Amino acid sequence: LVGGEHPVHSTAGNSSAMKHNNVIPNVHFHKDWQNRVKTWFKQPKKKESRRRVRAEKAAAIFPRPVAGLLRPIVRGQTIRYNSKQRLGRGFTLEELKEAGVTAQKAQTIGIAVDHRRKNISEEGLNTNAQRLKTYLSKLVLFPINHQKVQ
Repeated sequence: LVGGEHPVHSTAGNSSAMKHNNVIPNVHFHKDWQNRVKTWFKQPKKKESRRRVRAEKAAAIFPRPVAGLLRPIVRGQTIRYNSKQRLGRGFTLEELKEAGVTAQKAQTIGIAVDHRRKNISEEGLNTNAQRLKTYLSKLVLFPINHQKVQ
């Protein structure tokens, strides 16, 4: 230590170092403030256009559900969130077997499959198996080739 200064707190090489608890100089933002105001006048029109786009998307993929693939109901991981239920990534192979559908078939009829997920509770397994059975009972499959009767 030369000159009694600590190397970490030294300002020898930096002459423009800030000292004391001064106000940051930013006083010029009062000028031309009208151009910097954030307005939200587009909100109603944006709402209309989002609604129109949703309707167009629904019409374009018509027989299929707008929400996408069917997903299982799962619980949150941690103590804070495990009281809540949410949609998971995909059904387990065990849940699919319980509902009587193979993983390959499930992916072709709009069911999400997650081969990594494991069933811990019997209750969760039964809930999701029932969810699959309900979906399959309401499912209407259109043939890919309508000349060929299945």
